[in-house]
Amino acid sequence: MGLFGDILGTLAGGSATPGGTEGQIMRAVAGMLSDKQSGGLAGLVTNFQKNGLGDVVSSWIGTGKNLPISADQIQRVFGNQQVSQIAQKVGIDPEKVTTTLASVLPGLVDKLTPNGKLPSEDVLLEGINLLKKKLGR
Repeated sequence: MGLFGDILGTLAGGSATPGGTEGQIMRAVAGMLSDKQSGGLAGLVTNFQKNGLGDVVSSWIGTGKNLPISADQIQRVFGNQQVSQIAQKVGIDPEKVTTTLASVLPGLVDKLTPNGKLPSEDVLLEGINLLKKKLGR
């Protein structure tokens, strides 16, 4: 199936349907990961490290077991403004955003880094665009 087929199968399948809450949140996250101004996936990793969660995000990138993350930790990494923007865009409570991100972000980062390292920008953008398309942009 390939790397991005696996991502789509993991994230767009099940409850992450295009019109569902998880699907909408994943579209917002996909937008962040493809945003060069925010640094994309590397920028997200840096935010985790700056907020004392480098070991958590490193576990998602590495080939071992993914460490869990709490909604409070997600809030700390993304900050009130970014969480509120996602919540407003999706039309849900910010708490639901952080809870959903805590649930799906470890798997997303894990699937985007199958060899234990960050993908090239081109490969990442290709996968993010495929994910956005599958989730209905």
